[in-house]
Order: sequence, then C-alpha cells, then structure tokens
Amino acid sequence: MADAPDRQPGGSTRGHWALVYLLLAPALVVPLLVPIYDRTDPELFGFPFFFWFQFALILGAAALTITAYAVASRADAQDRATRRARRDAGRDAGRGAGGSGR
Repeated sequence: MADAPDRQPGGSTRGHWALVYLLLAPALVVPLLVPIYDRTDPELFGFPFFFWFQFALILGAAALTITAYAVASRADAQDRATRRARRDAGRDAGRGAGGSGR
C-alpha cells in the first residue's frame, strides 16, 4: 500500500469552496425559475405573491451570500496559511542541504 502524502498544516479547503458554490447556487437559480412564482395568490399586506416572493428572494440571497462570504474568507485564510507553510518549509529545506544557505 502506498504511503499517504505528507499533509501540510491547514489541509484541503475543497469542501469549503464546494459549500460556497452550493450556498450561491440557489441565489442564482431560483430567480430564473419564474413559473414557481408567476401568480398573484396568496397576497401579503395587499402585495401579490409575485412581488413579495421576489423581495423574499432578495433577503434570502443576501443571507446566503453573507454566509458564503464567511466560509470563503475562512477557506482563503486557510489556503494562504498552507501556501505560507509550504514556502517556509521549502526555504528551510534549502538551508539545510548544504552550507550556510546563502
């Protein structure tokens, strides 16, 4: 059995980025599905369903976008830390190979 590759601190963030895409997808897809909300009933405070549902979509999309931003920020910070650790490990390995490293 092959040895598992050494994992750098921070690990993979693929799952985080997949979650970001999943959070943003409904904000893009649902407004395009007009037959879902192309009707007047039920009304809310005198507004037809078509109008208040679109307003609810705006609020929902904003909430999903804020959540996606938080996840993306965390994943980006983790990616930067991983790259920094790899870069520093490469520098340390180069110094130890021979001489003073200069």
